[in-house]
Amino acid sequence: MVGVRVFVEGGGDSRELRARCRKGFAEFFRQAGLRGRMPRVVACGGRDNAYDKFRHALATASDEQVVILLVDSEERVANRAGAWSHLKKRDGWGRPIGATDDHVHLMVQCMESWFLADKGRLERYFGQGFNRQALPGDEDIENVPKEAVLEGLGRATRRCGRPYRKGRRSFDLLGELDPEMVAAASPHVRRLLDRLRSAPS
Repeated sequence: MVGVRVFVEGGGDSRELRARCRKGFAEFFRQAGLRGRMPRVVACGGRDNAYDKFRHALATASDEQVVILLVDSEERVANRAGAWSHLKKRDGWGRPIGATDDHVHLMVQCMESWFLADKGRLERYFGQGFNRQALPGDEDIENVPKEAVLEGLGRATRRCGRPYRKGRRSFDLLGELDPEMVAAASPHVRRLLDRLRSAPS
């Protein structure tokens, strides 16, 4: 059976959050033009669980099946460092037998970094009270530390009727982003979308 499965870090231990995680990523991929060749999103909760599920899926996949691991980088990715090299250094994860660079993709430095590429959508989503100036500046979003991204989102939405909270709200917002704006700001997102578009349908 031909198919693409993306094992995503996210959703925690809650069934509801995992469902929202799947829905958010699926909508992001749909908006990226993958309708008709949509990958199956597997929300795995923690990053170690995502890695373990990915390894098992890769070991048991047929030649026609594509499995992809998608996790936060958690920190800056060194220039020219591949994803497996980064994950080996940071998490101690070895490259599984049969895995290539096409099998692993990073959200740099975290999923919320993608939000910085579409600040207009943030403004429309949070509405009155949103403080765009509290977000990190216009520098390369992949170089903004994870802590600065999350703190900035907290400050920017402090006076909103629905302040930012990681989890349910983050996945709702993910599904509303403009994928092309995110890909233009993040080479790692561009690489992920290119891989999904080239995978067999």
